Amino acid sequence: MSAAAMDMGIIARAPGGPEVLEWASLETGRPGRGEVLIEQRAVGVNFIDTYFRSGLYPWPSTPLIPGSEAAGIVQQIGADVDGFVAGDRVAYTMPLGAYRQRRVVPADRLVKIADGVSFETAACLMLKGLTAQFLVTSCFAVQPGQMVLVHAAAGGVGLLLGQWLGVLGATAIGTVGSDEKLAVAAASGYAHVINYRSTDFAARVAEITAGKGCDVVYDSVGNDTWRGSLKSLKRRGTFVNFGQSSGMIADFRLADLAAGGSLFASRPVLFDYIAGREELQRRAADLFARVAAGDVRAHVGQRVALADAREAHAALAARRTIGATVLLPFS
Repeated sequence: MSAAAMDMGIIARAPGGPEVLEWASLETGRPGRGEVLIEQRAVGVNFIDTYFRSGLYPWPSTPLIPGSEAAGIVQQIGADVDGFVAGDRVAYTMPLGAYRQRRVVPADRLVKIADGVSFETAACLMLKGLTAQFLVTSCFAVQPGQMVLVHAAAGGVGLLLGQWLGVLGATAIGTVGSDEKLAVAAASGYAHVINYRSTDFAARVAEITAGKGCDVVYDSVGNDTWRGSLKSLKRRGTFVNFGQSSGMIADFRLADLAAGGSLFASRPVLFDYIAGREELQRRAADLFARVAAGDVRAHVGQRVALADAREAHAALAARRTIGATVLLPFS
């Protein structure tokens, strides 16, 4: 492939809603030192993609190419790359740039896909699966017998967390935004599932825990749920806010932690937990070992052509999705 080869992908020229996403021709260069060229077979969709698209997160350059996880086949190898050859099945997660058919990627950001794991599964596990992994093992190390509350339990990360928490021996309580999603979450390891739009979830958590509260809350919803999340914690419990699908938390105060019973709070970002090659490999190995053992299964709820990415974004924003959404670059 020449340095000026062209492929197709999704760009945004200015921040906005799903309508700013365009199907456009993109130049695909040759891999340089420490890089490989990948033909992408599946691209994961995540809320972080919408944060960048809308301008909530600053753009490093214009036009923007969204996308933070994908899987595909190595086509070309640059200089000084060890451990990969053409034909390898690989996956990665990085903050931007995945919504395209082919891409040059730093080799140290790649992991090999295990036999028996599909491109679609790998693509929707790199960001969402690694997020679940670091949340339950490092951000708050969940122990057997603990009570855990997870918001957006029928989402991509939520479904993985329900399964993982069950394997760890914790009791998982999940909240969802519609009655349709109750059964989906219940089938993924949650002992209790609550529709937070129709039920006071903090009051229900108090009933479930006999007034003791949860050891940790994993909250990716943000503005709509954070106050109830703090109310759902036991004394010295931990509030983990790792997303804001309902909007950013604007009026949180440190005093809220004292009022809740000497609570702890964290706002983690996956890329700080996989910054080094060794840590990325270690966490990915743990994740895919769980997949191979059948402990954790990805739920691909929606498959959409990459060219129709704006439709996928609109569905995600409207909370119409269940599980993970995967974009197919060559569909």
